[in-house]
Amino acid sequence: MRVPVPSSPQANPKPSNATRTIALPNNTGLGYEPTSVLDLCRSPSPATVPDKPTDHSVVELDDHALHNLDWDSIMKDLGLHDDSGAPVLKTNENNNTCEDFTPFDHALEFTTLSDMYSNSTQNQNLAYNNYPANATLDHLIHDFNHNGFDFIEDLIRAADCFDTKQLHVAQVILERLNQRLRSPAGKPLQRAAFYFKEALESLLSGSNRTPRLSSLVEIVHSIRTFKAFSGISPIPMFSIFTTNQIVLDHAASSFMHVIDFDIGLGIQYASLMKEIAEKAAESPVLRITAVVPEEFAVESTLVRDNLAQFALELRIRVHVEFVPLRTFETISFKAVKLVDGEKTAVLLSPAIFRHLGNTAAFLADVRRISPGVVVFVDGEGWAESATAAVASFRRGVVSSLEYYSMMLESLDASTVVGGGEWVRRIEMLQVRPRILAAVESAWRRMPPWREAFYGAGMRPVQLSQFADFQAECLLAKSQIRGFHVAKRQNELVLFWHDRAMVATSAWRC
Repeated sequence: MRVPVPSSPQANPKPSNATRTIALPNNTGLGYEPTSVLDLCRSPSPATVPDKPTDHSVVELDDHALHNLDWDSIMKDLGLHDDSGAPVLKTNENNNTCEDFTPFDHALEFTTLSDMYSNSTQNQNLAYNNYPANATLDHLIHDFNHNGFDFIEDLIRAADCFDTKQLHVAQVILERLNQRLRSPAGKPLQRAAFYFKEALESLLSGSNRTPRLSSLVEIVHSIRTFKAFSGISPIPMFSIFTTNQIVLDHAASSFMHVIDFDIGLGIQYASLMKEIAEKAAESPVLRITAVVPEEFAVESTLVRDNLAQFALELRIRVHVEFVPLRTFETISFKAVKLVDGEKTAVLLSPAIFRHLGNTAAFLADVRRISPGVVVFVDGEGWAESATAAVASFRRGVVSSLEYYSMMLESLDASTVVGGGEWVRRIEMLQVRPRILAAVESAWRRMPPWREAFYGAGMRPVQLSQFADFQAECLLAKSQIRGFHVAKRQNELVLFWHDRAMVATSAWRC
């Protein structure tokens, strides 16, 4: 699906509110700027960059050492402490504010993977239109070898076999791909194809489940990887800042309740709690209810204890409660404690819709509790991939493959100077689980989310100028060519060239 590139908005006048300094690693640089997806096969290889950026250190820890860590150390890893020694995002040389920010140049129009493979569903050979309908797989592979796309053709043929229930053929094709894609190495498109090949194999074997963090070692590595991701790409912080600003705009009060269906490690609440502490006229109370999988016990302890300690430092009251997903599936919002007089915000992502399945019933339950605002963050390209998956599993896979190859491309462009090892870790711990989930979503034919929200009777809410201003500031500080922010309908969207990477929207019931 083509995403139009809107004209560059001019920087908004600086509002009276002071913007906060974004404490993130300074290892960004101007990156390679492609003009087509075909250029992905010619983009700089991560193998050519130094292994590690200078702003990060990797410390290998065992479980015994982690059990003896004080909470201060983990708090710093979570980013909940102000650290004057922490590097900050690269800023404009002449001015540390966003007043003189000029939007990045637009990328040239380029062909997408969806365009390359937009044949009719009747053409089961998935060849370009100039190929005969009876073209053999070997014939197609021979011709695609000249362009280096033979593995993409095979990958999409395998996805098509799921649509036609030819699972034994899919297995043969995936075994062939195993010989060609032995590891996640090479250009972004090749690496993305490797992860999608893995996801299709997992779906075929019935083990397509997102891997869980099982020890404190893995959790701390995940925290550090998330921090590295935030330091070299604006994608994670865009999600956090836009969400927090919507919550502050529409649910701020002395008694706030956030119901979070994708809390992760809770890192995003640091900036929200700081804002609440700075703006509150009296002692504020923030309640956070997180709906989490049953195996989230270790992470829940970490999140609760660290947010409680950070709240003490800020002198605000924070209460964190966890509701097991299985309990929520059974009794819905009856599992959530609701208090009269509180302003409530509900935070959603595609993950909860995958878990619950019945989108319409869930959104109807959300409406019944009458939250002040519902925030939806699409950081998986669901708007495009779900629309494509309605037609076929193959089309859903193609759309998701395009999305994640562009995400990997943006990572490479963000780390031209150092960072190859961190890119590998980000791919394994942050991107790979999302790809597994994307393939599962395409298989389950999850409906397009926007239609689901409108169908539930929800109304979009216009986002504030300050939310837009913050997003522009984030990009101005990161200085990575290729990213730009634009409004699309009622969403604030972070684009990598003409592909939406993150779309945040606000809704009222």
